[in-house]
Amino acid sequence: MERFFKLKEHGTNVRTEMIAGLTTFMTMAYILFVNNLFLGPDGAGIPQEGVFFATAVGAGLVTIVMGLFVNIPIALAPGMGLNAYFMTVVLSSNGAITWQAALGAVFLSGIIFLILTVTKVRQMLLTAVPNNLKVAITVGIGLFITIIGFKLGNLVSVNINPETDISQPVAGGAFNLALGNFMEHKDVLLALIGLFLIAILMVLKVKGALLIGIVATTLIGIPMGVTNTAGLSGASWFPSFDNLAVGQMDIKGAIGIGLLEVIFIFTFVELFDTFGTLVGTAGRAGLLKNKEQGEKKLGKAMLVDAGGVSAGAFLGTSTVTAFVESAAGVAEGGRTGLTAVTTGVLFILSLFLAPLALIVPAAATAPALIIVGVLMMSQVREIEWDDFFIAFPAFLTIVLMPFTGGIANGISAGIISYVVLSVFAKMSGRDVKVHWLMWILFIIIVLRYAMLGIE
Repeated sequence: MERFFKLKEHGTNVRTEMIAGLTTFMTMAYILFVNNLFLGPDGAGIPQEGVFFATAVGAGLVTIVMGLFVNIPIALAPGMGLNAYFMTVVLSSNGAITWQAALGAVFLSGIIFLILTVTKVRQMLLTAVPNNLKVAITVGIGLFITIIGFKLGNLVSVNINPETDISQPVAGGAFNLALGNFMEHKDVLLALIGLFLIAILMVLKVKGALLIGIVATTLIGIPMGVTNTAGLSGASWFPSFDNLAVGQMDIKGAIGIGLLEVIFIFTFVELFDTFGTLVGTAGRAGLLKNKEQGEKKLGKAMLVDAGGVSAGAFLGTSTVTAFVESAAGVAEGGRTGLTAVTTGVLFILSLFLAPLALIVPAAATAPALIIVGVLMMSQVREIEWDDFFIAFPAFLTIVLMPFTGGIANGISAGIISYVVLSVFAKMSGRDVKVHWLMWILFIIIVLRYAMLGIE
């Protein structure tokens, strides 16, 4: 094992790597509970058992492959933000787009992702889009997820315009937000307790704060009558293979109903999300000190990540991608693929926890979404707000995601405004360089809204 993972060469040992893998799992395991909110019966409509199986197995297998094939301490799982967008696609279509077709779109985006990686066009796209817009996309998705968390925990209520249906947190329309009443509704009180509990754990820098918070809030919800434990009676603690979504992706359906924009957004967001995670985590692990070897490792990691997208869709989940929480394992000393393999094995073993995962109420997982929003929002400081040419596109990218209920709208507005303002910035004498791919993206987006309108 030491020879295969080159532990001595990386200044580590088996014990350190396994502890790091456990730490990474603890910080990521919340996705086992949260993913069902987006993809399950109350979200996109996939059966609960199918979502849990796909999440655990998808994260486990792809992470193990990352560890064995690339030998880096990076773990993967269905990505936050992309699972929210998946739900958006299904719910906002009013039945026109099934979850099977949406999985087909994810699968095709993985194939495109693989092609872009092999041909190295992926690296070109990452260079084309300004760093400030990349950061703004992450921040905007954070706010988008936060709104969903507040709504799912009923911490805010929605006053609906009678002419517009926004009964779902991601649908468009005119609405007013108001604070939920925790004095009258126990689920609101439980969500509030959970939110402060996780926040306190984060302040105390407790490893696995999100997972611990979800579990503790679920237990607190039992005497409150919010957590329904009836499902544990007679439950099987062996993995259930009933109601799975394996192989149910509808590729023909995705192509037939014209999900080109959806495929594009899945690919587009994944490009930036993965790049930042891979580079940031690998850098913190000291794997990029040798530029040539570092680039080779990142190239292999991108191949595994691309394959994981399609593999996840086949299993029945939204985009499987590299998780920034991998940095927690790196902080514990993880330096090789043994860390990732340990994390992957733990995800697969979590299949035996399915009965527990399925009783977790929305009020226990909603706080985790809000905290994730906080973590994603923290990157806003990297945007150059003093430069209006940069600030305006970044601002539109960020605010239009939660305000319009569409991740695609935010990204599109950011690209369009950046390209337009670059023309006038040059007229003012600034040395502004806009990559030719940005102009192609600009044209594609304008044509998209011209032909399909604004949703």
